[in-house]
Amino acid sequence: MNKSRKIMAAMATPVAVVAAGAMVYQASYAAFSGQTRNSGNQWSTGSVKLTDDDGGSSRFQVTALKPGDNGSACIKLTADASVPSTVKGYTINPVSSGSDLENRIKMKVEAGTGGTFQNCAGFTPVEGEPVVPEVTLTTLATAQSWDSALGGWIVPAGVSERTYRFSWRFDTTGMTQTQIDALQGKTTGLDLQWEMRNN
Repeated sequence: MNKSRKIMAAMATPVAVVAAGAMVYQASYAAFSGQTRNSGNQWSTGSVKLTDDDGGSSRFQVTALKPGDNGSACIKLTADASVPSTVKGYTINPVSSGSDLENRIKMKVEAGTGGTFQNCAGFTPVEGEPVVPEVTLTTLATAQSWDSALGGWIVPAGVSERTYRFSWRFDTTGMTQTQIDALQGKTTGLDLQWEMRNN
């Protein structure tokens, strides 16, 4: 073999290797393919918000109370929930008078529509909604948590309103004059609280 043939043979070998490699690469990817994607997956929590129309004022400020006095007042709640929820009411911060006064102030609670914190005019009870029968403040004060709460308003997702009417009376039925006189100058009370939880 002459010198020129040897050079041509040496040059042909790398070219053949590269060509063979290109053929293997093309053969490895010569296939049908298809793709699909499910995009935008995410998780967001729901929310519940409960407000009332008291404007920061207490519902009851009754002074110079006399045996037989009575009255009523309302408060309107607004529930704004992205998930179905339940609203319950209970008491906190009960104040003891050191007398029998807690057992002589009796309260009834009704749920309904119409009426506001300023005025109960137009209040209409809601049929089928739990009503707290007339009980003493002592009994009301035993409901101090969600688990022992009274009533229950089932709230659908969205914005809903409910008005609660509280009717009270100072009942001294069956008491002696001495027992009634012992209630003079006494003060009792409690805070009313509502809580909303998703179902």
